Amino acid sequence: MTSTSNQPKKSSGLLSNLLINVVIPAIILSKFSGEHQLGPVWGLVVALAFPVCFGVWELKHAGKVNFFSVLGVISVLLTGGIALLQLDAKYIAIKEAAIPGAIGVAVLISQYTRYPLVKKFILNGELLDNAKLYAALEQQQHTLAFEKKLAQAGYLVAASFFLSSALNYILAKVILVSPPGTTAFNEELGKMTWLSYPVIVLPSMAMLFFAIWFIFSSISKLTGKELDSFMHTP
Repeated sequence: MTSTSNQPKKSSGLLSNLLINVVIPAIILSKFSGEHQLGPVWGLVVALAFPVCFGVWELKHAGKVNFFSVLGVISVLLTGGIALLQLDAKYIAIKEAAIPGAIGVAVLISQYTRYPLVKKFILNGELLDNAKLYAALEQQQHTLAFEKKLAQAGYLVAASFFLSSALNYILAKVILVSPPGTTAFNEELGKMTWLSYPVIVLPSMAMLFFAIWFIFSSISKLTGKELDSFMHTP
């Protein structure tokens, strides 16, 4: 009998992520933070406990450290820390902008190194057989042309993070107007959580998907082969 201990573990689905990271915290913050329910402090603690515990569980379940999962947990902890210490809400706006902004800067800087991060984002070794891909590009003498396409995609990926940074900051500044430690602040934080997906995530993801489509279509054009021929078979 074949052991399944080394089989890759599936990550949680989109619905689970939305439910635990967005829906449940937003409902608790908006509906259960009043003085006659959990109160503003415990309402905040309980709401943020869901994404933190889920993030830690995902890290343990995956069996390896995922940079973005770790960043997500840190981001939630920072939000909770700023709110519980009742610091000015502007620090949450700065934090919301700083994290995607820092990733954008890292992507941009890496463009000028031997290891551009865009290859990690788009040329995922778990999805594509990169050795086979580069052999086909070499055969067509299009390796340099493909590297230029990757560089262009890298700027698109960096731009998506800069867009997220700007939208994060604007949304936080517009919505978080009450002092932390109050029911009103929790309700505003819940509203910001709800709006983050249509206002921030969707436009940023649209840019990322365009960058992925740009590279995948370039692979077919430059190699003369279908993208499927470079994908790992199960």
